[in-house]
Amino acid sequence: MKEKYFRYSLVALIVVLGWFVVNGLWSFVNGLLGAFTLYVLVRGQMNYLTEKRRMKSIFAATLILLEVAICVFVPLSFLILMFVGRIQDINLDISQLISTVRHFISLIQERTGYDILSISNLEMATSYASKGLQFVINQISGLVIATVVMLFLLYFMLINRKSIEAYVLALLPFNEKNKRKVTNEIHSMVRSNAIGIPLLAIIQGIIAIIGYWITDVPSSFLFGLLTAFATIVPIVGTGLVWVPLVAYLALTGDWVASIGLAAYCAILLVNVDNVIRFLLQKKLADTHPLITVFGVILGLRLFGFWGVIFGPLLLSMFFLLVNIFKREYIDKEDV
Repeated sequence: MKEKYFRYSLVALIVVLGWFVVNGLWSFVNGLLGAFTLYVLVRGQMNYLTEKRRMKSIFAATLILLEVAICVFVPLSFLILMFVGRIQDINLDISQLISTVRHFISLIQERTGYDILSISNLEMATSYASKGLQFVINQISGLVIATVVMLFLLYFMLINRKSIEAYVLALLPFNEKNKRKVTNEIHSMVRSNAIGIPLLAIIQGIIAIIGYWITDVPSSFLFGLLTAFATIVPIVGTGLVWVPLVAYLALTGDWVASIGLAAYCAILLVNVDNVIRFLLQKKLADTHPLITVFGVILGLRLFGFWGVIFGPLLLSMFFLLVNIFKREYIDKEDV
């Protein structure tokens, strides 16, 4: 009884203290997830440099961090600068659009008596705009903090990779066979999403730019870039960009271009998105599309941006653990 008391008391203390630790450091979870993602991708390189090339761990980890900076942050900085420059050069027909919108608003007021430009509606719009601006500022500051934490953790994960992996494997409540299944599932899912999502975004962005250029959308490259980023949003996806552009072309009176862009995106862009996403998931991780879709929804709610990778992983791990439990306990009892 004393041994059971000590054991359960220790477990209770671990759970309580763990809750306080996780709750207090949750703001850094994106940095931890980012470091783990990069670790899975560069772990093989670290082993090659230290075991094959006999390079010291400190120098190998520093070299890999420089590689991460070049491959990730340099292109990202280039895209941000290009994005800002394109916004400055954006050329929408504002006067014609405002005239059309005013006519539309007056028509609604005549037919329904509802004043869209009332003081209460304007105050509500101002409130939403203020909240949106605050959200953007918080996201940018959070991204900077997460980047610093990610690089810091990645360095020490690479330096101490063997001891960390051995410690984690020893804590897993599985036999050796199931441990291999769990670790292989984690590796394949992280690798699949970390490679597949950017690749899908690039392909979707190129297809969108072609459609925007054909239909003479102003600043087609800028909106193609926004379409590429919109691919990470579940269910709605690229529609966040091309649907408003279709509405803009219709409001400016260019009905041919509006109908053409709507048909192009609905037939080609949306279906190519589904086909490419399915092929990439099958090729890299053999994941069911529903796990990807609902996993991204779950992940974005829990982890923010990194949820596009760890949401499907979390859902996939849940079903894997259920299958392990069924095979190890329920099926054996039936036999």
